[in-house]
Amino acid sequence: MWRDALLLTCIWLVGVAGRSTRNGGHTLETYRQTRSRRQSVKLELENHKSGSPILRRSLDLTKTSVMKSEQLLRIDDHDFTMRPGFGGPAIPVGVDVQVESLDTISEVDMDFTMTLYLRHYWQDERLSFPSTTNQSMTFDSRLVKKIWVPDMFFVHSKRSFIHDTTTDNVMLRVFPDGNVLYSLRITVTSMCNMDLSRFPLDTQTCSLEIESYAYTDDDLMLYWKKGNESLKTDDRISLSQFLIQKFHTTTKLAFYSSTGWYNRLYIHFTLRRHIFFFLLQTYFPATLMVMLSWVSFWIDRRAVPARVPLGITTVLTMSTIITGVNASMPRVSYIKAVDVYLWVSFVFVFLSVIEYAAVNYLTTVQERKERKLRDRLPCTCGISHPDPVMLSAGYSDIDIDATGNYGDGQERTLAHLVLSDGQTRAQVKTSWGYMSMWIDTHAIDKYSRVIFPGAYALFNVIYWSIYS
Repeated sequence: MWRDALLLTCIWLVGVAGRSTRNGGHTLETYRQTRSRRQSVKLELENHKSGSPILRRSLDLTKTSVMKSEQLLRIDDHDFTMRPGFGGPAIPVGVDVQVESLDTISEVDMDFTMTLYLRHYWQDERLSFPSTTNQSMTFDSRLVKKIWVPDMFFVHSKRSFIHDTTTDNVMLRVFPDGNVLYSLRITVTSMCNMDLSRFPLDTQTCSLEIESYAYTDDDLMLYWKKGNESLKTDDRISLSQFLIQKFHTTTKLAFYSSTGWYNRLYIHFTLRRHIFFFLLQTYFPATLMVMLSWVSFWIDRRAVPARVPLGITTVLTMSTIITGVNASMPRVSYIKAVDVYLWVSFVFVFLSVIEYAAVNYLTTVQERKERKLRDRLPCTCGISHPDPVMLSAGYSDIDIDATGNYGDGQERTLAHLVLSDGQTRAQVKTSWGYMSMWIDTHAIDKYSRVIFPGAYALFNVIYWSIYS
């Protein structure tokens, strides 16, 4: 019996000793951790005092993880559905813009696409927080949804979006005194009313308009933070068809009959179109087609298979050029500068075809009349030595055909000799056929060789002096 009691006593003593050992180990470990933390803090303070490059910047207690940012900004203590200073004067909101790229200008859709950084500046005392070094705090889009920000939108925009790769390109920077910087990276496609009456020798001015959607000028006052210096552009911005001449800003008031007056900010940029592309693609081909149509004036009038296809080919080519230019342009109700040039060129080509049609028709009528007149005249076989004066008058209009024969001139001379008789001349002179005998069809081609190039050159001088 006493042996059992002794065994139980030994087991109890062993248990008490084990608990004491574990408690002592825990106490020792806690002491070691506390000592290690104290040494780390002491080392950091020594490094800071000695000018360590790691800790050269002053420490800001607001950026430590002592408390959550929402608690530091006291977001739950205020109603951020209302603007700052609600019920008082309008809150000023400064704006500046940095244009990253001007992507496309479309004449067909009458719009442009631009990528920009849009920044807002205002003060909201509800977001002020204590700071020993006056350092700001920077947040992303997650905090933006919990506070008040200006409700800006782009007037006359067709499409716009905030970039979201890899996250939403939104930045919010809050300063201890409550000043806020709100920045977004946006791509917007907006309308641009273009006047194409001088296309492609035109200069266009497009505008991007920024306005508050809900707050009138009684609640929110928009302004350019640094005036015209508030607009910055990337020096690498360039367009294939346009030369960017200048950017500038303005501010106006916009009135809506149902809601009131709003502050509106404008970004204007002026573009001048490059003409060299259109010279190569439109003006030079049209000019060459007009000059090609003049070749028919040097081709014999009897070479119908040569002159007719040449005229038709130039007309069809001009029609193709006009169709191609109009296919890439909007259907405006006024005449453009390029339309004037192309249609006048088309008229010159068309007139060259009409010129040959007139020459061919008059030649045919003249030959028919001469043939009828020759049938009615008495025989002239006995005339061996006609009068020189009459010969000089008769041979002045001799036509030399392609083979070098003088048949037409000789027939006209013989007819003139026979008509030296007054009575016969009076009878034939009254007929229209006699008058058409003296139409020199070769003279039409001769005059056309000078008139057509001269008139087209005069047109070019007037055209380029007006539109350039």
